[in-house]
Amino acid sequence: MKGILSTICLLSYCILWSQSDFSIEAIAESEAKSATGIVNFSPNANTGNYDLTYHRLEFTIDPNVAFITGDVTSYFEAKENISEVIFDLDNNLIVSQVMQRGSSLSYTQNANDELVITLPQVQNQGVLDSLTVSYSGNPTVSGFGSFVRTSHNGDPIIWTLSEPYGAKAWWPCKQDLIDKIDEIDVYITTPLLNPTNEEYFAVSNGIEQSQTTVSMNKTTHFKHQFPIPAYLIAIAATNYSIYTEQYANNGNPFDIVNYVFPESLVDAQASTPITSNIMDLFTNLFEEYPFAAEKYGHAEFTVNGGMEHTTVSFMGNFSRNLIAHELAHQWFGNKITCGSWQDIWLNEGFATYLSGLVVEDFDGNAAFSGWKQSRINSITSQAGGSVYVPAQDTTSVGRVFNGRLSYSKGSMVLHMLRKKLGDSPFYQGVQDYLVDVNHAFEYAKTAEFQAIMEQSSGEDLSEFFNDWIYNEGYPSYTVEYNQISASQVRFVVHQTQSHNSVDFFEAPVPIRINGSGGEVLNVVLDHSSDSQEFFVNVTFMVSSVEFDPEFDLISKDNSVLLDTSEFILDQDLKLVPNPAETSFEILKPMDMTITSVKIFNVIGQMVINQAFDVSINVSQLSTGLHFVRFETNQGTFHKRLLKK
Repeated sequence: MKGILSTICLLSYCILWSQSDFSIEAIAESEAKSATGIVNFSPNANTGNYDLTYHRLEFTIDPNVAFITGDVTSYFEAKENISEVIFDLDNNLIVSQVMQRGSSLSYTQNANDELVITLPQVQNQGVLDSLTVSYSGNPTVSGFGSFVRTSHNGDPIIWTLSEPYGAKAWWPCKQDLIDKIDEIDVYITTPLLNPTNEEYFAVSNGIEQSQTTVSMNKTTHFKHQFPIPAYLIAIAATNYSIYTEQYANNGNPFDIVNYVFPESLVDAQASTPITSNIMDLFTNLFEEYPFAAEKYGHAEFTVNGGMEHTTVSFMGNFSRNLIAHELAHQWFGNKITCGSWQDIWLNEGFATYLSGLVVEDFDGNAAFSGWKQSRINSITSQAGGSVYVPAQDTTSVGRVFNGRLSYSKGSMVLHMLRKKLGDSPFYQGVQDYLVDVNHAFEYAKTAEFQAIMEQSSGEDLSEFFNDWIYNEGYPSYTVEYNQISASQVRFVVHQTQSHNSVDFFEAPVPIRINGSGGEVLNVVLDHSSDSQEFFVNVTFMVSSVEFDPEFDLISKDNSVLLDTSEFILDQDLKLVPNPAETSFEILKPMDMTITSVKIFNVIGQMVINQAFDVSINVSQLSTGLHFVRFETNQGTFHKRLLKK
């Protein structure tokens, strides 16, 4: 039988990624955001005949009451001749009127959560027009909700969270991943004071323009002038404490504005300054923060997770990992938004990987290896599952926001793409993706990201994307090795797959070769077929071999075996006694000079390394089979030794 089958346990790093810093699993769980009552919603085909260009959003809310009154003015351009306009709106909200240039328009609300507005005349293709919808009601709240009235430390708060399908629960919108709104103005009217006479403050996307007080009500105006999808528009109001940190931005500073609960102020002020350091890293690796002309910020809310609303992430805590994840979304998710929920990994996989890059840059390689190991453990905890969400699963929020697949596997696939291409081509490709005119401040799908990475790198990535993005599972490896001469090691690499959707994972396989004198050689085997043979040149005697020591490859149940099939056995070289209990003597031909004696256990670890002596002490060896290697003037010879 070829080789000696003995599976080794992979070496673990002493420094492992700390799950206490708000883990990816916790982020993914908190981002399964949509209420159970709207899980089965899908983009409305009836809203595809117009393009939105502007919203004026005027909301009146009281954090003490789960209720909203709104006037939403929408500017839209007809993509064809249209006689009606349809918005998504939960029928729990009651429309009181629809106005256009002072005239009241006819409308209906139906069981499909549609507001159907009849235009007074046909709006021709290419014509821009507007209308205003007035409505009010108690938004539907279940699960995480999309419009939540709750409290913190006894103080009332209202906050919204609309990803993926929740915007329609609190305002009339177009809820798809096709049409971004070019610009919005948001006016939030609240009572000036809460029941204990603390001032209410409101927050939304963009830059605060003004606060206007009339009687005991305050209206706060925000303006956002970048394209934005409906699900990234958000509001919140409570008795916030507000503080601002300025980000230097290479001489073009902008504000990082933090809205935090009074009871969280001290801890938040100690935690949020890391945002600037993370911003530096992302800027250096990719590009300037996309919304530098406005602001970045955090607004605390009562979910122990986060949501990347454009220019202001809603935060349940201020751990470094969560700060990094939500900030990363401003590039990946907000500037470029996934073009369908099948492509959610372009949002979540990137955000997760960028939080890993923070670990790599701030904490060092050992901590990053621990972070990757944790991701791999999550990914391989089940045999199947693709990064790309199957079409039939896009109405399942739990599948779209699956921590194992959309987050962890998406992030590690990006890391493997980086390893496949090299750092410079990988980062250049991602930079090209971010500035591509068809996707910057628009939408992108997986095939479009692949095409840009191929064009940038000059490599065909079809096989890589098919195996790792569209199909399921992961490989397991058995690596056989032996040192066939003083200067060369032979490897044979075998692979099995956890899921039958992939017949073979072509992948670079990282190997670390350790020498008997402390030497270390890291190599990557370009594995393209099962049982593929590799020869690696070395300048030392090999004592052990490690598989993927830095956890750069999604895989599980890997083995490294010492292969003895190629051993040369000299009948005139004998070990006496064999089996041996405490020692053995070496019987050799007179014309043979032995320079060294090395003994290996069955998993390839060198356990004895000494100069030639007639008698070799083996009392310290464990019971069982060992292999003795002799370096001689006639070549390298091997003998089997059984230790009693």
